[in-house]
Amino acid sequence: MIHILETVDQRQVRRIMRDIRVDPYGIAIMAPKAISHLLRINSLSNVAANILKQEMLALGGDAAIARGALTGQSKKTDCLVMGNISQFNRLKEKLNRQPFGLDKLSRDLFCALDNYQKDSFVLKLGGYNLRLGARTHIMGIVNLTPDSFSGDGLYASHAALLRGRPLTRAGTPHVIEFVENIVSDGADIIDVGGESSRPGAKPVSLKEELSRVIPVIKILAKKIKAPISIDTYKPQVARIALDNGAVMVNDITGLRDIGMARLVAKKKCAVVIMHMKGKPRTMQNNPVYASLIEEIIRYLDNALQRAVNAGVGRDKIIIDPGIGFGKTLQHNLEILRKLKEFKVLGRPILVGVSRKSFIGRILDAGPQDRIFGSISACLCAAENGASILRAHDVKEVKQAIEILDRVKNR
Repeated sequence: MIHILETVDQRQVRRIMRDIRVDPYGIAIMAPKAISHLLRINSLSNVAANILKQEMLALGGDAAIARGALTGQSKKTDCLVMGNISQFNRLKEKLNRQPFGLDKLSRDLFCALDNYQKDSFVLKLGGYNLRLGARTHIMGIVNLTPDSFSGDGLYASHAALLRGRPLTRAGTPHVIEFVENIVSDGADIIDVGGESSRPGAKPVSLKEELSRVIPVIKILAKKIKAPISIDTYKPQVARIALDNGAVMVNDITGLRDIGMARLVAKKKCAVVIMHMKGKPRTMQNNPVYASLIEEIIRYLDNALQRAVNAGVGRDKIIIDPGIGFGKTLQHNLEILRKLKEFKVLGRPILVGVSRKSFIGRILDAGPQDRIFGSISACLCAAENGASILRAHDVKEVKQAIEILDRVKNR
């Protein structure tokens, strides 16, 4: 009997070879031949593109370039390079000896390939070490806002906490009990936010945001066994939150404020860098992209570089393509479809799809009725490369992800 196998990555290929008792030396040689990639290179010179094509043909691969580049009618062309990892490894040696900028292209190409093949990361969050890649991790959402799109209903509990009037019979404020429950349900990280970032949301003052999040973080830091993230773009809020037990900053503006980057570097904490087109109040006013994925990757790459230049450790950075932040329904679906392309940045990917409006538009459902749509979108994200899922419905997402991880043999 003949089986046609759909291979996913080298880890799976190596596992199959071990199953059929291939010699370890043979596995090392053959596994890179089993994984093929398509690499798009933008705006390469005519001469360099033709050399690249010839070198790939000689190795048994190929490179598609514009007809004008072959005939000499155009000076620049995009390239679609086709080959397996073994061929690309040999290409590196050839390009290193070539002129016309091909030596630099070789370095960039193999940096991108190395990044893309990374599946495992160790994320240090205070006293916690999360082994991303061993399984999919969940970030539980704690919105302490009166105007959250999701309708989580924690703001009233927060107000009661400030007044010293607990809402449960056990004497625990509801928001604290809620967090304890989602940690028990499987939340690996708790993300606390005090300002709504829904489309059209109005900003809140520094004083108001601090009053919403800091009392809760102080209590949670003593009561739960899970790392705490502060969801804010204000360095002042992040600093006080970090001083009171938070160990991660989730910045929807992607460190546009250099002060935030410097703070993260000083505190040596983890940071989520997210893509957002515009500002929350206006981001959904007809967002347009010339090339969606390419523009988001370029934005995140620039933000990564700013962070590293400010002293942030690259191993502390998580990236988020920003589902729903300046994107149409079709943009969001394209991001989920092509999520693996963000692996080229070499950092863990966080995705937040939970209860978002694009799910509501597809299902014609309000925020509280989007649980099954949210789970489906979370599974799509995890299947396509997300290491961390930001979710409201932690228990339900955790159960679904456990099945997916088992199927993927994690």
